[in-house]
Amino acid sequence: MKDFFQGRRPLRLDALDLPITWGFCVLAPHPDDFDALGVTLRHFANRGHDIRLLVLSSSANGVEDSFCDPPTPEAKAALREEEQKASCRFFGLPEDRFEFLRLPVAEPGGFLVDGAEGYSVLKVRLGRLSADIALLPHGRDSNPDHRLAYTWWGRLAAELPRPRTAWLARDPKTIDMRDDAFLPFDDAAARWKAELLRFHMSQHRRNLATRGYGFDERILRVNRENARRLGIPEPFAESFEIEVRPAPRPFARPTDVTRSGAFLGWTKKLRSRRPG
Repeated sequence: MKDFFQGRRPLRLDALDLPITWGFCVLAPHPDDFDALGVTLRHFANRGHDIRLLVLSSSANGVEDSFCDPPTPEAKAALREEEQKASCRFFGLPEDRFEFLRLPVAEPGGFLVDGAEGYSVLKVRLGRLSADIALLPHGRDSNPDHRLAYTWWGRLAAELPRPRTAWLARDPKTIDMRDDAFLPFDDAAARWKAELLRFHMSQHRRNLATRGYGFDERILRVNRENARRLGIPEPFAESFEIEVRPAPRPFARPTDVTRSGAFLGWTKKLRSRRPG
């Protein structure tokens, strides 16, 4: 798989001819992390690649009390999941291609718990998928859930046969990353992406109230800056750092073990004790 991503960087993802059999899985810490990568995902979906989505947390803490009645964590989580379902319908992602894992979160704060329970659930779900490339937020990020998703992916890549390649996405909370690959897009695609993002109306209204512009503009500003930094003619781009982890080390075969002097000495003693 490395060969497809070697060469001069940054790579244009729309110029890559990846095998159609390769599947993608988005490890989304929250509802809406999928949509921030919408143009890239649409490009590969249109080419016939299998796209999957695992939403780790329903992120009730991202909903203002004034937007939800009653303003309980359960109601907020359900609202965010409905927003994600609506955006997936608009995108064209079938319901059997996405899942809400509802992993444990800590209160107060509502951030994911870095514990065995949540990690085990994610490992089982990801292990069932035929995904060759994981897409998730970059680990150098101010959001704790983004950082944890990256940490968990590193562990999963060491324990599962695949995916071992990740495209780590730049978003508004990314602190620093390389631009290894990008998917450029034009104004028409930006309008489509803005509509996709506005299905997360709880986030759109919160951004309007706190920043003076919507959730769609918050993400598209990052995409504009990506294009400017990359020096490309297109006005927008989704940008990624590519990380490829080595394959998990297999268990030693008996033929490998018997090459060690200690094992050979032990077997020699064992043979000497056998009755003739």
